[in-house]
Amino acid sequence: MQNFLKPPALLVLDVQVGFDEPYWGKRNNLQAEDNIQRLLTEWRMQKWPVIYSQHLSLLPDSPLNYKNKSGTEFKANIRPIAGEMVLQKNVNSAFIGTQLETYLHNQQIKSVVITGLSTQHCVSTTTRMSANLGFDTFLIEDAIAAFEITDHKGVKHSADEIHKIELATLNKEFATILATDEFITQLFN
Repeated sequence: MQNFLKPPALLVLDVQVGFDEPYWGKRNNLQAEDNIQRLLTEWRMQKWPVIYSQHLSLLPDSPLNYKNKSGTEFKANIRPIAGEMVLQKNVNSAFIGTQLETYLHNQQIKSVVITGLSTQHCVSTTTRMSANLGFDTFLIEDAIAAFEITDHKGVKHSADEIHKIELATLNKEFATILATDEFITQLFN
């Protein structure tokens, strides 16, 4: 793994209570939050930058609707602490309508490590944009999770299938994909 000149920023995307609702369907990787917590612990010990996005949906039926205060809350074990940035958004990229890109440039941060929910929505979109904007992008495959979806022909695709396909489309072109243990070992040893 590369040697970082400046510490990478840890992006924690949309780890909100509303994603626990049945509205989304079946989910894979129920350990994602535990792995995010492990990464948060490492970042906080190092005093490295942690940035959260909070999705405030404009869709009236979404459990993440901006009017649904309980659904938009961060999950209990993944809450920001003092000094950690929170960016609110209502689209699928943490870069659109926020100060994320400006902040990273102002802090001279060249690398980001992406975690959060969900793989096929904000994680994928933010990962693609991060790479397109020139950031060295790392995606932590077991610190993200996908949901099952039904396609335009009525075919249901499992959360595991969606997760694998999204990772395959992001691999190398948009991000270096690693597991939590692998990333922590390479970064801190």
